[in-house]
This record gives sequence, structure tokens and C-alpha cells, in this order.
Amino acid sequence: MSDQTKYLLEERQMPTAWYNINADMPAPLMPPLHPETKQPVTPEYLASFTPTALLAQDVSQEQHIEIPEPVRDIYKLWRPTPFFRARRLERALRTPAHIYYKYEGVSPVGSHKPNTAVAQAFYAKQEGIKTLTTETGAGQWGTALAMACNMFGLGCEVYMVRISYQQKPYRRHVITTYGAEVFASPSDRTEVGRRFLAEDPDHPGSLGLAVSEGIEAAQTSGGTKKYSLGSFLPHVLLHQTIIGEETLLQMEMAGEYPDIVIGCAGGGSNFAGFAFPFVREKLKHGKHTRIIAVEPAACPTLTKGSFTWDWADAGCVAPICQMYTLGHSFIPATIHAGGLRYHGMAPHVSALVHSGHIEATALDQLATFEAGVAFAKAEGIVPAPESNHAIGVAMNEAVQCRESGEKKVIAFNLSGHGHFDMSAYADYQAGKLERYEYPAEAIERAMQTVPEVTFPGT
Repeated sequence: MSDQTKYLLEERQMPTAWYNINADMPAPLMPPLHPETKQPVTPEYLASFTPTALLAQDVSQEQHIEIPEPVRDIYKLWRPTPFFRARRLERALRTPAHIYYKYEGVSPVGSHKPNTAVAQAFYAKQEGIKTLTTETGAGQWGTALAMACNMFGLGCEVYMVRISYQQKPYRRHVITTYGAEVFASPSDRTEVGRRFLAEDPDHPGSLGLAVSEGIEAAQTSGGTKKYSLGSFLPHVLLHQTIIGEETLLQMEMAGEYPDIVIGCAGGGSNFAGFAFPFVREKLKHGKHTRIIAVEPAACPTLTKGSFTWDWADAGCVAPICQMYTLGHSFIPATIHAGGLRYHGMAPHVSALVHSGHIEATALDQLATFEAGVAFAKAEGIVPAPESNHAIGVAMNEAVQCRESGEKKVIAFNLSGHGHFDMSAYADYQAGKLERYEYPAEAIERAMQTVPEVTFPGT
């Protein structure tokens, strides 16, 4: 066991391939269904709004997929990312546990999102696509894709959840600095946006609704635009696995292996990126590791949702997927963890939770900010509100070790910094945040709108 605090890989040690969990899933996933016919989607339909290279990655059974050299070259701007032993936090908690965290906040936009944004922009450029459309919740994905499109000479059109557009103006200014366009969603630029605005001119927006607008903008462009998603899809989770692959190497440097692996979960991208390589070690090599996905109590997809079929967006223009969902008509509370306000969960993550290979838990927003402030005081980094969910559960597990006397190794992903989220911390410090759990009756109402699917095997 090492006595270091920081574990750094050299550029030459950066992984050259992403890990594809398709090769190791305990059972194959059900295919996505067409939003109207409810039959398995065709490649031609998906290609109408998604680059074909990414579609091939979604269904590949190869365990590793090579990272193209131009993508690795851009990755070198921030990768490999640092890995820390949180010794000061351990002392503050008086725990015998060893706490480690992977820090993705050193990327140019301050989060893990460029790991897939750069890859998606690269493949789009290869296919001659001119512009990528997308959604963004808290703005982290929008800034990442705007940066990536700029690097490859592509246009970028971002539909940002309206409440985040209002709460986080600096993120949208970063988006426009990179040369992209950003619109509050619901907007008047799409049919689905106009429909929701007609029903409620003050609609706060949702990630599912912003997805609908991004897809429509691509599908109605005459082929000049394609849609890029920042979470949920298999290729997005694939590109993020460089996080966990690096972490495995850094845990070797530390001379330890985690008993508990933790990540926050909204659509599933940073959680899968950190956790899936550890899932592989658990499934293939018998490692006894608890793997925990943490979500907001205000958006309890995994912990209170249903494992069923549902549209991946609010406007019902995206495919229908088998996943954990709160119902596509779910309108989230305006909590500050904007990146975790999605009604569904990545089908891969959903299937692994459903089969018991991954655990899920939820924290209310007040508890997460309490954890984030404690972490900042101990370790010096102000975390993103989303990351505070992972920190909160890591601290809870460490306190349990203090009470039991067990010396467990805990590792979590610090998916981004909170420098653009200071209004959220200001609200916390001013006592404006409340403990909020999404009401069961609201979930029940939303679940009445999920589609009836009679696809064989369901």
C-alpha cells in the first residue's frame, strides 16, 4: 500500500481502447423500439439522426474498441486525470476507511463530458456531418460538445433546459464562446417545443423535452445535422470508460482495490464510465465489490421508478427503451443538480441494477450540499452539485466504517467541479434549500403515460 496522496499516470499510460460492456452483460439488452410502430428500430431510422459509426459501436460485441488517434491527441489536453487519496477527509471523518476519488474536473470544461463529446464530434466530422444538435441539463454537456465541435470545425446547436438556462448563465456563455448556439428549452424553434410552450408559457423544461427538440432539429434538417446525446446511449457509456480504466491502473499504483465503488447517476454516463470496468472485474474475475449508483431523491429513477418500456424523451420522438423510468411526462423539481434531472436511466445501467449487479440509492439535495461543503473544506475542491451525491454516499460509508471498525477501501468519481454552480452553494448557505423527495402520487400519474408494449420477450 502506497503512502502517496496523488496518483498520476503519464501520457504514454493513457488507455488506447474503451471498454465495451456489451461483451460481458449477464443477459443481452432488449432492442430499442420505434417511437410510433413499437417494433425494433431499423438502422436506417437511427441513421436519420445518429452518425453511423456510433450506431456500430452501440451493437458491437468486441470487448475493447480502439480510441482513434485524433481523439487521443485531444484527450491529452487533460488526460490522464488525477486520482487522489482523500486523507484529509478521512481524518475529518475519523474513519479507518481509505477514501479515493478520481477527479474529472480538470478537463477544459470542468467535467467528464468531453470524453464522449470529442469522440462524437470526430466521428461526425468523418461522415461529413456539418452540425450537431443536442440537449443539455446543467450545461456541462452543452459546453463539452460546443468545445468538441469547435475543435473539429462543426456547427453546434444546444437546447438547454430552461430552468438551468436561467440558473446557470455562465455555462451558456461558455457555450457561445466556443461558437455554438444555445436556446432555452422548450423553445419556439421546434414543433415539440411550441406544443409545450402553448400548454405552459412558463414551462421550466426537462432533459427529456430538450432531447425531443434536439432530435427534431436533426431530423428536419435535410441531412445536414445529426443529433448528439451526452448520456444514456451505449456509445456514450463506452467513451466514458476511459475513466474507470485509468482508475484501475491508479489503484494498482496505490496498492489497493476498492471494496465499494460509487458514482452519481442521472442518465448514466459518468457512473458507467467509472464503474463499468469494475463491473467487468466483478463479473469476469470474481472481484467482490459493491457498486453503488446515487441519484437525487427529487428524481428517483432507479429507486422509485419502474423497470419497463418508455420513450427516452418527453415529446415521444425518440426510441422506446426498456429501462428504469419515472414516466416520460415526468417534470422534475428545479433542484440544482441539473445533470441528474432525467426521467429515465441508461438501459445498460438499468439492466445491471435490475439483475442485482449494481445497487442504487438516493439522497435529498440538502444532504448532498452538506457533503459537498464538508468535502470542499477537507480537500479544497468545490464539487459540482451532481458529484455531491457520490461524495455524500462515500462519506456515509466511511462513517459506517468508523462505527464498525472496518477498514474498507472506498472509491468514487468526482465528475466535475462546481465553479459555475456557486448560486446553488449560495442558496444552500442562505438556508433556501429544502429536503425534497418527489411525491409518489406524481410518479404514479406519470407512469400512466408509458407505452403499452407487446414486443416478444417482454
